[in-house]
Amino acid sequence: QVQLVESGGGLVQAGGSLRLSCAASGSISSSNVMGWYRQAPGKQRELVATISNSGRTKCADSVKGRFTISRDNAKNTMYLQMNSLKHEDTAVYYCNIGQWGRVYWGQGTQVTVSS
Repeated sequence: QVQLVESGGGLVQAGGSLRLSCAASGSISSSNVMGWYRQAPGKQRELVATISNSGRTKCADSVKGRFTISRDNAKNTMYLQMNSLKHEDTAVYYCNIGQWGRVYWGQGTQVTVSS
């Protein structure tokens, strides 16, 4: 079993920055992919960025150049540095981890960007 806990969300003005963290605990594989997703009110959950345990990253076009995903394998923690935030980035942000054919999700953290 794996537990994921997100933190770092909050209210920020447009143009500002936030850093999200996702701490994983439990049975963590040495080979996994972690990711950030977000869900805005009335919309489907969408991919923001993913990162493998080897550091390979993928990022949605909508956040390229503004968001940076990273991880600290020794701490089993993933981060999302969000800069130049826009009102349309407002959403609940979820982290997940995929390993051994299973996907686990965190409870989500709210990010609200005021325009």
